[in-house]
Amino acid sequence: RVEGRRKAGVMARGLQKVQSQQKAADKKKKQGPTTQKGQAEKAMKAVCSVCKTTLLNDKQLKEHFENKHSKLPLPDNLKNL
Repeated sequence: RVEGRRKAGVMARGLQKVQSQQKAADKKKKQGPTTQKGQAEKAMKAVCSVCKTTLLNDKQLKEHFENKHSKLPLPDNLKNL
């Protein structure tokens, strides 16, 4: 008889464990990237139209374009920076 009660308790805790794991997985998905590399990729905003290099902002993109692609004309969206 005692064994029967223990099994019933284990089954209920097993269900709680599964629910807890699912809840934790959903919460982790909502948080976004947790690694430094993942956060850096998320922060990248500007992309060079010539070499497809990703940069943090338009100011860095303009500097990159002037240094790496100096022979090409500066795009219109970077002229005002």
